[in-house]
Amino acid sequence: MLKRFIAYYKPHKKMLALDMLASLLISVIGMVYPIVTRKMLNDYIPNKLYSTIIWAGVIVLTLYFIRMLLRYFVQYYGHMVGVGMQSQMRRDLFAHLETLPFTFYDNHETGRIMSRITSDLFEVCELAHHGPENLLISSAMIILSFSYLCSINVYLTLIVFACVPLLVWVTLHFRKPMRKAFDDRRKSNATINAAVESSITGIRVTKAYTNSDVEVEKFAVGDRQFVDASRRSYKAMASFLSSTAFITDVFNVIILIAGGLFMYAGEIDFGDYSAFVVSVNLFISPVNTLINFMEQFQNGVSGFKRFLEVMDVEPEKQPADAGELTDVQGEIEFKNVTFNYDTTQGVLQNVSLKIKKGSKLALVGPSGGGKTTLCHLLPNFYRLEEGQGSILIDGKDIRSLTLESVRRNIGIVQQDVFLFVGTIRDNILYGKPGASEDEMILAAKRANIHDYIMSLENGYDTEIGERGVKLSGGQKQRLSIARVFLKDPAILILDEATSALDNTTEVLIQHALDELCKGRTTLVVAHRLSTIRNADDIAVVINGKITEHGTHDELMAMQGTYYSLYSLQFRENDIVA
Repeated sequence: MLKRFIAYYKPHKKMLALDMLASLLISVIGMVYPIVTRKMLNDYIPNKLYSTIIWAGVIVLTLYFIRMLLRYFVQYYGHMVGVGMQSQMRRDLFAHLETLPFTFYDNHETGRIMSRITSDLFEVCELAHHGPENLLISSAMIILSFSYLCSINVYLTLIVFACVPLLVWVTLHFRKPMRKAFDDRRKSNATINAAVESSITGIRVTKAYTNSDVEVEKFAVGDRQFVDASRRSYKAMASFLSSTAFITDVFNVIILIAGGLFMYAGEIDFGDYSAFVVSVNLFISPVNTLINFMEQFQNGVSGFKRFLEVMDVEPEKQPADAGELTDVQGEIEFKNVTFNYDTTQGVLQNVSLKIKKGSKLALVGPSGGGKTTLCHLLPNFYRLEEGQGSILIDGKDIRSLTLESVRRNIGIVQQDVFLFVGTIRDNILYGKPGASEDEMILAAKRANIHDYIMSLENGYDTEIGERGVKLSGGQKQRLSIARVFLKDPAILILDEATSALDNTTEVLIQHALDELCKGRTTLVVAHRLSTIRNADDIAVVINGKITEHGTHDELMAMQGTYYSLYSLQFRENDIVA
């Protein structure tokens, strides 16, 4: 872990070296005052060297001014080294998140992931800056002050130094419980972030069901966990700091008693004793700095460990020699596909389907039968392992192709449309970044959304709010269709694209979808069976198996499951009418 952390210093090694040099000079200048104090008491004042006293004061003041500039450099540029490292870690983490498989996001809440990118890495940034600085300054000060104290009186220095092993023991004793407590607090903080993200995202559902009290209680549970974790962490820290503070207080008591005895015995004079008392703080202060640094160290290490937990998750797999899917004709074949999620067995069982180039296959059946899973497997969102069958596009196993080339040639329109925060333009161009204005407008026209966009005050530059909250369901769906038109894929997946819309809007969008399907191989998951009557092929999927297969007329003639579903839906429509 240490090696990986140090690697982030490499781009900033020059600035880090200057920061360390400045820190070292700060330590050296800190030694000037006790040295001058000793000279004053033992030489300048007794010998009435008034001009020397003034010059000594001017020199000390000048050095302190230089130290002020050095401290400014350390505080500003040193922190910027930490910020630079934090920025690189954040970019690395975000880029890695983009490569992770669907299974990772199935098992991790958004709020918890966000805490890794924000609060965790902030603590790492603080450690990155203050860690080397505190270690260098404190170590240098301890060595220099110890050497100087020895020059005053070796025996008195050794007596004081004898307390250091006790201080080290106390530090090591409390370190482990402190680390665990701070880890727990960071995890509970992630729980709060997850609760906030979930509640704010679903605020409209909360208000619709008047369940604000339920959300408040759910948040309170996470908050209580955080308070309990904080109580444990601060209790551990309080035990640690109070114990170490007591040990450092013992330093002063020893100096008081031992120094008095040494003066009584004539082993040290008043000037040296006074200089020793002043100088010993130069020894105790960096020791305290290192002790207090433990809290920051624990926070930083905990944050970096959580950062590595995500960075060590394996990205989506593809062979090193994976080929590119080019000149796509659109012929698709599922061969003996069997698939299970981690927590669900029997999702798909030995499914075989063939979709001819440019044709439309509709998947129908009860919810949970495996229809959407088939749609997720085609773009390789979930990877088939050996023995689970294969999926071919133009005769090529998708596992032997690059993920990017497969997904580049597949367009998806889902029931739950996701739009990004930004403008209408941003969301349409997401289908083909860098497309021209004319291409974007043509895509919008083909999706039957251009006229509506032009009726808005800011046209294509209209902000749509988070997840397109300022648009209706039909408008969001047509924007997603325009996005796919712009992408212009050879293969199309329509996953219940119209099931959440009213009848009037559905008719409008169905026209856009029919236009979108022309010339493309299309896989349709349909809830309203009337929309897929003209499909080239229809497969009934129940409990992960294909139970019926054929055209609409063929399936109706069989009077099986499809016939029952279609007849039931037809009767329901009559009742509604």
